[in-house]
Amino acid sequence: MTVKERITALREVMAEKKIDAYLVPTDDFHASEYVGEYFKCRKYITGFTGSAGRAVIMQDMAGLWTDGRYFIQAAAQLEGTGVELFKMGEPDVPTVHQFLEEKLGEGMCLGFDGRTVSAEEADELTELLAKKGATLQTDFDLVGEIWEDRPALSCEPVMELDVKWAGESRADKCARIRKSMEEKGADGFVLTSLDDIAWLLNIRGGDVHCCPVVLSYLIMTKTEIRLFANEKAFSASILDALSKDGVTILPYDSIYEYVKTFEKDMTVLLCKKKANCRLVNSIPKEVTILDEANLTFLPKSIKNPVEVENERIAHIKDGVALTKFICWLKKNVGKITMTELSAGEKLYSFRAQQENFIDNSFDPIISYGIHAAINHYSATPETDIAIEPGNFLLADTGGHYYEGTTDTTRTIVMGSVNDEQKKYFTAVLRGMLNLGNAKFRYGCTGVNLDYLARGPLWEMGQDFNHGTGHGVGYLLNVHEGPNSFRWRIIQGDNAVLEEGMITSDEPGYYVENQYGIRHENLLVCKKAEKTTFGQFMCFEHLTMVPFDLDAVVPELMTVQERALLNNYHTQVYKKISPYLEEEEKEWLKEATREI
Repeated sequence: MTVKERITALREVMAEKKIDAYLVPTDDFHASEYVGEYFKCRKYITGFTGSAGRAVIMQDMAGLWTDGRYFIQAAAQLEGTGVELFKMGEPDVPTVHQFLEEKLGEGMCLGFDGRTVSAEEADELTELLAKKGATLQTDFDLVGEIWEDRPALSCEPVMELDVKWAGESRADKCARIRKSMEEKGADGFVLTSLDDIAWLLNIRGGDVHCCPVVLSYLIMTKTEIRLFANEKAFSASILDALSKDGVTILPYDSIYEYVKTFEKDMTVLLCKKKANCRLVNSIPKEVTILDEANLTFLPKSIKNPVEVENERIAHIKDGVALTKFICWLKKNVGKITMTELSAGEKLYSFRAQQENFIDNSFDPIISYGIHAAINHYSATPETDIAIEPGNFLLADTGGHYYEGTTDTTRTIVMGSVNDEQKKYFTAVLRGMLNLGNAKFRYGCTGVNLDYLARGPLWEMGQDFNHGTGHGVGYLLNVHEGPNSFRWRIIQGDNAVLEEGMITSDEPGYYVENQYGIRHENLLVCKKAEKTTFGQFMCFEHLTMVPFDLDAVVPELMTVQERALLNNYHTQVYKKISPYLEEEEKEWLKEATREI
């Protein structure tokens, strides 16, 4: 079926169920950013393939809301479908909730699959619609009813992450969380976030593309840990190891019935922002719910010394692969046939040569020329174009290694670029270097520091329409909270920067239908000196990959900024060159020359 035909079919089912508006989020049952094929209902119903967005279907309209990373992509993919694009955050564009409040009136009904919408949002919608005399219906997966060839739920093999990689045993992590439960006065802890469960139990899987997580829910009490998952995904040895640490496996879907058995005098901690509304509504009303951030959320983001040291090793391996890739690109552009997709395959081959490489940490964003202006463009066979001399190639890619997760962006000159492109390339690089060089008092968040990255562009009246940086997991999700760099506060994503947190530093600049620029390094937060004013903090660059000096204008940089770039390149050459062939080593020496 075409998108129009799917929407027509959905409207017919909505009419049967007396549902006037149907909300289709991107989420799975766990509020995951990226979801498995089974859960891609929004993609199925609208044709938009980006990782973020939500659709609303009514009898007389269909709309898609997405953020600035995807405006260009969404406009192209929605063309001719009848789905209207709502550009989130733009002037005069209503939010999904504002739209629903305006459109739904007395006696009307909003529907959605209650497993795919958080309890927090469901509460907000209930209150909002009650004022208009409208109601909610959360029992139906209507897209599932019309999706005839829907993929099955994933059940990929589970692996155990050895403590030499994790730095802390499962038993010790669980003891830490139980101590936090005790401090909060909680008898139980309901955990639904896939990356949190994987971190807590030192397990990894493959149930979400490029995210090594296991479809599961977890309930921890003072004496028991129950993991709701598909037992077929676990080997006998892993089941035995989990059992020895007090973990019992129960069927994945059985959690909805299990929480109904909670004793009425229990106090249960969960995060309504993460737990879906059907699950929370299944808990007896007499149970006291503590709605707080998951107890695992902050500990997961603070990497221990073993993890940090492993990440340094992972980034040297990744730096070797990327350096080989950039060298290959520069030497071969215009001489051999290469496209966005074939370049991604070439880079994968370089990564695959590295010991302990597992997989990409996300689908590679390798975009040439006009495609680089699309923040999160990923090539498909239909969109793939040749890479030729005369523009920028933007390569935002990453890898999973046993030593950790990487995420690096380099903008590479293919042949030559003009003076305007060099000016903005240099401005973005200045911002990235200045943020990486930040020194600040403990207690600062990413909002305090974001201006360092945007400053060179803001001085020219320019900007970029995405966050400056996100937390990164350890062999887990490449996007991880609560740490970030942003110029404005977003609730729950603005944590104090702690020692051990790993955050990306990735300002950019994009000119629609012309070119795009982004530079990205991963930074680990460290303690600097302690003075009478308190503890000061700083960053260490984990990423070790050269920046393309062919687009750098030294005259547009301050003396300090040139020194920062020279010092960084000295480190890159020192750490990466021992692993290169002689010709590649000579190329890197020139690529990291002092300016």
